[in-house]
Amino acid sequence: MNKARSIKQNAHQDVLPNFRNLGVILRILMLCNAMAIIKAFVDAVDMADMLNHILRISALLAPILFTSLLLLWLIQPWLKKLSYMRGVMVIHLLVVVVTLSIYNLGSLVYQPFAVEGEYFDRVQYAIISVMVCTVLLMYFYWRAQILSRALHDARLQVLRARIRPHFLFNAINAVLSIVRVQPKQAETALEDMSDLFRMAMAEVRDLVPLGQEIALTKQYLALEQLRMGERLSVHWELGDTPMDALIPPLMLQPLLENAVYHGIEPLNLGGRITIRCSCSDKELHVQVENPYASEKKQSHSGNKMALQNIRERLELLFDVEARYQVESTVNKYKVEITLPYVTEDAV
Repeated sequence: MNKARSIKQNAHQDVLPNFRNLGVILRILMLCNAMAIIKAFVDAVDMADMLNHILRISALLAPILFTSLLLLWLIQPWLKKLSYMRGVMVIHLLVVVVTLSIYNLGSLVYQPFAVEGEYFDRVQYAIISVMVCTVLLMYFYWRAQILSRALHDARLQVLRARIRPHFLFNAINAVLSIVRVQPKQAETALEDMSDLFRMAMAEVRDLVPLGQEIALTKQYLALEQLRMGERLSVHWELGDTPMDALIPPLMLQPLLENAVYHGIEPLNLGGRITIRCSCSDKELHVQVENPYASEKKQSHSGNKMALQNIRERLELLFDVEARYQVESTVNKYKVEITLPYVTEDAV
């Protein structure tokens, strides 16, 4: 059974970068190439000499960099089990071994282009590889501390943006209106409300199973349908989407709340909300679509804080691997979220 991950569990830990994350890989490539350009600039006497230095540095840097990233990608599941300091030592050792190995294998090719072995001295490049690793790990450590504080702030925003007070009042009034004529339905509604608020007031976690989030969202929609009746219809398209996929908690509920209050409620005849979930190419796609009357005066000021919170949490948790897109036309509003397909075994 999948377990949700708690933000508290990760808030103040020293965590190594995830070498299977596209954002981490891109940052390593950019930083390493930036350091190579700086070194070439410092060593060169003119522009032509700088280009020559860049070519000579890149000849050794490129194979070392890509080989190291490949090996780190392969050992990532084992690496994450190590303590921070042991992981740092393993990374340094791996990069030094790769550097010396590539130097030895390619020295016959590189050496004729070197000037007195300046760029292909074993000791020099072993030291440089250690220095580059140290700089990169310090950067990711600093970034993790910044994100840790940002996640703490995001957690507080989730507490504020979970369920708006007027929803509670509307739900209670809807239950009161049927408690005498439909006591069984009123009892079910109260149970849904209890479960919904129990989840909302529980410990904030950074990832929860999709199935749990969908169940919570269906309880929320059941309460809204009790209030709005036939004006609100909901259509689910889940297909064979894996319910063990992990997503940020309370990601769907604010999207559906936004669709109800700004899409369905202003329309006299109401409308249908469509929720689509699918999984392809190791990516999870979540889409919420609802009718929208842009010419009508909106009865609510908006839920921008909750939607902005979703964007921020996606960026903090998945970096560039997550996308948040909004498509708004004259009569339709659609939000599509794409994030990596992650399960408990992979985190």
